[in-house]
Formats: sequence, C-alpha cells, structure tokens
Amino acid sequence: MKRSFCLFAFCAGLLLAISANAQEWKPPTSMKKLPNGLTVVVSEDHSAPTFGICISYGIGFRLEPEGRTGFAHLFEHMMFEGTPNSPKGIFDRVIESGGGATNGDTRYDYTEYIETAPVSALDPLLWLEADRLKTLDFSTKNLENQRSVVEEEVRVNVMNQPYGLFFAIDLPGKAFDTYPNSHNFYGDFKDLDAAKIEDVQKFYEQYYAPNNAVLAIVGDVKPSEVYEKVEKYFAGIPSRPTPPRPALEEKPQTAERRLTKSYGANSPLPAVVEGYKMPAAYTPDSYPLILASNILSGGESSRLYRKLVYEERIAVQTAGIGSFTEHPNLFLAFAVMNQGKTPAEGEKAVDAILKQMKTEPVEAKEIEKAKNQQIAGFILGRQTVQDLAGALAHDAVIGGDPELLNTDLDRYLRVTPQDIERVAREYFTTAGRTVLIVETPKARN
Repeated sequence: MKRSFCLFAFCAGLLLAISANAQEWKPPTSMKKLPNGLTVVVSEDHSAPTFGICISYGIGFRLEPEGRTGFAHLFEHMMFEGTPNSPKGIFDRVIESGGGATNGDTRYDYTEYIETAPVSALDPLLWLEADRLKTLDFSTKNLENQRSVVEEEVRVNVMNQPYGLFFAIDLPGKAFDTYPNSHNFYGDFKDLDAAKIEDVQKFYEQYYAPNNAVLAIVGDVKPSEVYEKVEKYFAGIPSRPTPPRPALEEKPQTAERRLTKSYGANSPLPAVVEGYKMPAAYTPDSYPLILASNILSGGESSRLYRKLVYEERIAVQTAGIGSFTEHPNLFLAFAVMNQGKTPAEGEKAVDAILKQMKTEPVEAKEIEKAKNQQIAGFILGRQTVQDLAGALAHDAVIGGDPELLNTDLDRYLRVTPQDIERVAREYFTTAGRTVLIVETPKARN
C-alpha cells in the first residue's frame, strides 16, 4: 500500500512537471531514408556506453496472406536460424558475449527484432542484421524445427490458457468480416503443417525487404556516424516489390453479434466479454478511449473491479482493454464470474457501468489517475535504450512518423471528462458490439 501511494504521488507530481515543461521528456530524434527504402531513425542518449536496436518489418498477424495463417510468427523464429555467412548461434553469441540481449516479437501490424549491447558491438550487429536481410539458411530441417516450436507455443500460450482462445480467435472471428481482421492470428495448424520451404522463402522475399522496414537505433551514438554505418552495411541490399496491403476497413456494424463458447477445463468459471470497435491508432478518439480503459480496469480502484469484484462480489476478475493498432481493433470489457453467478448478471453489471460512463462525466480524481497511469507507462516503457528504440520504430511503422513518440503523451494529458463521455456514447453501442458468453462444461450439459 505504501509503495502504491508513493507511485501515485510521484506520478501526480510528474504530471505537473511534464505539463509545465514537456520538452524535457522528449528524446531527440533524427530520421533518414536510404535509396533502397530503408527508414533509419536515430536518437542520442549518452547516459551509458550502450545502444539499442529495433528493426521492424511491415508484416504482422493481420497482414498475412490467405492460406498462410501463422506465417508472420513462424518467420519471426526463422530469422534466428542463421544465414550462409553466419550459421545458427553466431548472432546470439556475438550479442551475449558482450553482455547484450536479443529477442523478436510478432504484433498485429509488424514483426520486430530487438537488441541491446555495448556500443563497441554496433558494427558487428549492423553487419549481422544486414546479413539476415540479404538471405537466410532456408533448409527443411530449420523449417521443421521452428514449425514445431511455434505450434508448441500456441498450445502452451493460447490453447492451454484459461479463456485464452477468445482473445486470439473466437471474438475477432465473430466481430470482424474481412480475412485480415478475423483469421486465426496465431496460425491454423493445417496452414503451418502444409508450409514448404519454398513457401517460407517466398514469404521472406515478399515482406523482408529494406523498403518494408524501419531501423531505429538509440544510445551512445551520433546520427551522422550511425547513418554512415547503416549505409555501409545496408545500402547494397536492393529494394523488392512487396504485396499490396490488404484492405483493413470493415463495413459499419449495424446489429449486435453474440456467440457462446465453452473451453472445457480452460473455462472453470463462466465469463462475459464485450467487444466494441475502436478507431485507428493516433486518431483523436483513440486517446480518450485508452483513458476510458484505464478508468474501467486500471487497478483495484477501477470501476469494473470495484463494482463487480469488491462491492457486488459477482466476479473474480475484470478487465477493460483498449490498444493501439492500425484500424480496426476491439475495446474489450471482460468479467470472469464468481461461483454461482451467471454471465447474464455480469453483462448487466458491465452494461450499467458503461452506461454511466456515457451519461455522466468521469470524476476529476478518476481522470487524474488515468493520466498518471499513462505517464507511468510512458516512463516505464522508455527506461532503456532498447525500449526507446522499439517505441520509435513502432511509431514510424504504424504512424509513419517517429516524432509521434514526443506528442502522444501531450494528447492524453489534454483529454477532458467531456471527451471520455463523448467517445463512450459514440463507441459503446449495442448495435456495434460483439458479446461472447463463456460457459462452463457443466452449464452446457
């Protein structure tokens, strides 16, 4: 309790400091595009003799071609299988021998590869990244190995998790009509099992091109020196034609959609999930909706937890989730019911809370807390050079401008209670939502 109070007090003071002089919290950025289309973003941070790299490619879950579900995630793994010039294991040894770290991640709209290391390793790492952008070790053995790893990750992280399937598969599949937004993002096993090495190589050639990538570097560097090194290692890699981006727009939803599922042992208690269509990232309405998410589910004092878990005791867990992606996405309100309580009771309680948000301005203390949470997330998400490199790359890939990093927080801080009330009325509508009822096995028998 004492730590929570201290964090709240710190963030409250920081809110005033940032509002008074926001420039102090804005890292310097510089951007350049190579003739082959590679976008390079650099930010100087001389606090330690280290650097962070994030190279993000414009291919993610929702951008996979039809019949290639799971390929974005599969290829994240294939990128660590080595090249003809640097066999498997070399990449990790170069980074880890100097105390650095590396990882990869697949999201809706991009796949990213991140590294951090002492600044003395910048040249070797740029060479390695350029090397695996030129070609990979395409072998059936590597494909079989990583296909098995990916499928096991899906089993462990999705299929075997309580209520895990509704986030990734069931709710998007019901809420959206187009393939990019509604397909199984983690990958249908029949698509993964059918993949041949020729399919994987074609996927690489289509999406892993310098003109489909953003390279962000943050740390003890100077932009001019970084640009010189990047040109040395990357300029000779030719651009390649990339497939046209799929149409992500959905027709307006005019009637509520509902489905009922049971996940067997993975749904030991009933649950209700309400999904509302969100606007695109960086649009004006996205900011008050993210703050609304904080107000609904940001901790034990949030509206959903306080009402359903603490006061009425009809639920054991609640969540309200809004996230930034390219349009479209879902704003989720979620409740796992207590023993003896029904999803209908949960839906009624959630609807009452959302209705209140649509008809009454949120209290000053609630919006202050929500903004403080954004400030805390802003700071904690940019603590390291690796974090900051990732944030710059994401803003450049999704928003087309790394400088968005320096304007987002200001947009949250300008949100008013009236803004939240307005977007709640516009987006939390019955006609525009999808409701998933999760039943226990006993309830279905």
